[in-house]
Amino acid sequence: MIVIKSDKELNLMREAGRIVAETHRLMKQAVVPGVTTAELDRIADTFIRSQGAVPSFKGYNGFPASICASTNEELVHGFPGPRKLVEGDIISIDIGAQYQGYHGDSAWTYGVGRISEEAQRLLDVTEASLFAGLELVKPDVRLFTVSHGIQKVIEEAGFAVVREYVGHGVGADLHEEPQIPNYGAPDRGPRLKPGMTLAIEPMVIVGERYVKTLSDNWTVVTVDGSLCAHFEHTIAVTEDGYEILTRA
Repeated sequence: MIVIKSDKELNLMREAGRIVAETHRLMKQAVVPGVTTAELDRIADTFIRSQGAVPSFKGYNGFPASICASTNEELVHGFPGPRKLVEGDIISIDIGAQYQGYHGDSAWTYGVGRISEEAQRLLDVTEASLFAGLELVKPDVRLFTVSHGIQKVIEEAGFAVVREYVGHGVGADLHEEPQIPNYGAPDRGPRLKPGMTLAIEPMVIVGERYVKTLSDNWTVVTVDGSLCAHFEHTIAVTEDGYEILTRA
């Protein structure tokens, strides 16, 4: 069942989204050569709690940290730790905040210092695919039309779409229906309705699309070791389009 949010619920999600967006602003400033991913986690955790919210991810199904910090060939669910970022890395930071029972969820991939042309192109294409999908969101559009719009941008750039991980509904639960793949045939899937709240999140690989999970049972990496990126916004479907709830 896809939950339609009330005006009160949407206002709570706007506040959760604001907190997530402001946390990303801090991350953008803090992502520099020499910083550890554990330090990024500490900054995010402290700020989220200072806003009267709690990190959505910490303790979720046993996840040990407040952010997911995934570098280079790591796609999602990377653990923060002692690793120091170095010039040329890219890092995907996924942030969730729960405010008065409602979640905001957003991921962004950042370059560390100067990055390669290939890495920059990967980031640009992944971000562009997210906004290409968002621009298709409006009432009565079928969900997989959005998925198809994302896929088209990625594959026309020569990159691969991850199939195993998808976007999702979000609200009182961090993961709600519907599941939102980043590929698919247009004019299929459930029809979008005002009040739906969705976390749309393209995940893109430079090389082959295949991924695997490491022995920590969380960190997902590309099988061929190639770079990957992940961008995500939480949005609400409105009467005439969409509203980004996690806009930085």
